Formats: sequence, C-alpha cells, structure tokens
Amino acid sequence: MADTDQLAGPPRPDYRAARFLTSASKLSQCPPDAGWEVAFAGRSNAGKSSAINSLTGNSKLAKTSRTPGRTQLINFFELNDSQRLVDLPGYGFAKVPLAVKRAWTRQVENYLAQRRSLRGLVLLMDVRHPMQPFDQQMLAWALEASMPVHILLTKADKLSRGPAGNTLLRVRSQLQPYGELVSVQLFSALKHAGREELVAVLDAWLTGPRVLDEDQAE
Repeated sequence: MADTDQLAGPPRPDYRAARFLTSASKLSQCPPDAGWEVAFAGRSNAGKSSAINSLTGNSKLAKTSRTPGRTQLINFFELNDSQRLVDLPGYGFAKVPLAVKRAWTRQVENYLAQRRSLRGLVLLMDVRHPMQPFDQQMLAWALEASMPVHILLTKADKLSRGPAGNTLLRVRSQLQPYGELVSVQLFSALKHAGREELVAVLDAWLTGPRVLDEDQAE
C-alpha cells in the first residue's frame, strides 16, 4: 500500500440540508469518488427510509427520490459539495428475479469494496429480528473492506424498554469479536429516539481526515 498523507476534513454537515442528488445502477454511474460518504443499508422492512428522513428532518426525502424503477438503484443525497448520504437498495422480502438479486449483490459488494470516499456503513435491523442472514452478509462485506459499521436497531418503540435493552445487549455481545470496528444502538424514527447518537457517529465519519495516496499528495 502506498504511503499516505492526511488533509483536514470538512466541518460538521447540516443533515437538514440534504437533497436528492442522483441514482446509479453500477459503480461507474456513481458521482465522482471524492469527498466523504456514509451509506445506509438494510432489509426492505427495516425502516431505512424512515431513518434517513428522521435524520434529515424531511419526511419525504428518501421516498421522493424513489420513483418506480429506482428501488434497485443506489440513491445519493447531497449534504453539500463534499459530503453525501447514500441509500443502498435492500430487498429482504421483495420478490425479485434471482438474476436481479445477483446483480444487486455484485453492485453493493463492489461499492463497499471500491468506493474510496465511503467512510462508514449504517446497517439497519428491526430490533425484533436482528442479525438475519442478510444483515450478516452486509456486515461481512463491510468488514472485508475494513469498513466501520454502525448498527441501528430500528423500531425500538415497538418494544418496551426492558426487551429492547436486552436485545441491544445480546447484539452487542455478538459483535464483540469485531472490536471498535462495529458499534450498535437503539433507534426509533417515529419518536426520533437515538438521533443524537447517530449524528455523533456520522459527524465523526464525515469530518475525518481526507487520506490521499502519495502520488496525489503534492
């Protein structure tokens, strides 16, 4: 690996300034690979759109960018000219042809492995059904790319405090082998509970130092 230099990162982003930027069906169609990105992934019923909308304070942001036909695409939301949120397609219970699922698998795996501006992955799981095979596959892809992961146990309002807390402890125990690379929290988009904790994680990722290859750092 080439020697690297670091340049100071950008200021904290304003998540309420998020706006839809573009969609991509493959890596070559993504916006220029520069700046800072954080991606959101999860099963189709995990509350991904609701979490993005809660974060940005815009109840229509994730949905308005998803006209029919975009559900199998990577959707980019611009915070400013150097920071972006990325909504990865999640199938879960969606009935799509096997060929489409395979294409999506390659698309997401390539994105996680090759996207240099990607600083972290937010992985959403329904608190009532965490660590499903899809979740574990996404986690494996991210860890193979040495990508930090922050897990949102969504729909925490569906459980009372005791059971929700027990689920958090159980998942945290399962994640212990991964050390500091993976973190987890409870989240409720309905009640906006856990937003501040999520913002703290995103701020750290989106304002970290820019790393340049030796031949770029002149």
